[in-house]
Amino acid sequence: MSESALLDTSFFIRFLNEKDKFFENADGYYQYFLSKEINLVISTISIAEFCVGGSVDQLPLKNLQILPFNINHSKRTGEFAKVLFEARKSGKVDFKDRLLIPNDSKLFAQADVEPNIKYYVTSDTESLKAFEIIKQQSNPKFSIIDISCKHTETFGTLDLK
Repeated sequence: MSESALLDTSFFIRFLNEKDKFFENADGYYQYFLSKEINLVISTISIAEFCVGGSVDQLPLKNLQILPFNINHSKRTGEFAKVLFEARKSGKVDFKDRLLIPNDSKLFAQADVEPNIKYYVTSDTESLKAFEIIKQQSNPKFSIIDISCKHTETFGTLDLK
């Protein structure tokens, strides 16, 4: 079974905008994953989020596996969302303008439940904060990658362009 990376909505927003400050980093990860034959996965949840401001035909679907949200993801989502809602209620964390905790939880659950997903790739700092809280209460099996850091740093490779 080959490894996969779940790319979230914020990744695609950066990747599809050459003027974005993280475009080069997003493109670096995209090219790295393709070169290492790591499957690129997009959730139907991220597609829905992306379509709020963009169009599905803008996404590089020919290189992506589409992951539908299923019942096994739903069960894990409930566990993750409960941790996040309790942390917010207790004041342990303040999610800045974060009404979408359930979507973070859903995407994390998909990454956690799917056996081949090893990486969750994002630029969303609030999502990163949510992951850290979940990690304290649970043991997610995937690693989160923040694209503010170049792929060469994350994977310890040389950038020989």
